[in-house]
Amino acid sequence: MFLTMIAAKIRAYLRYRETVRELSRLTDRELDDLGLSRSEIAYVARSHAAA
Repeated sequence: MFLTMIAAKIRAYLRYRETVRELSRLTDRELDDLGLSRSEIAYVARSHAAA
């Protein structure tokens, strides 16, 4: 069970980093089309990783 919990945390962290990386590559115009600002990237990534 402990290893399962650690593996889940690692997967969540990897999802977070991937989301940050992908959103950071977008231009400000593309982010605006999604209804996001650059300052919201970390929040969105954390929300996505927790899901």
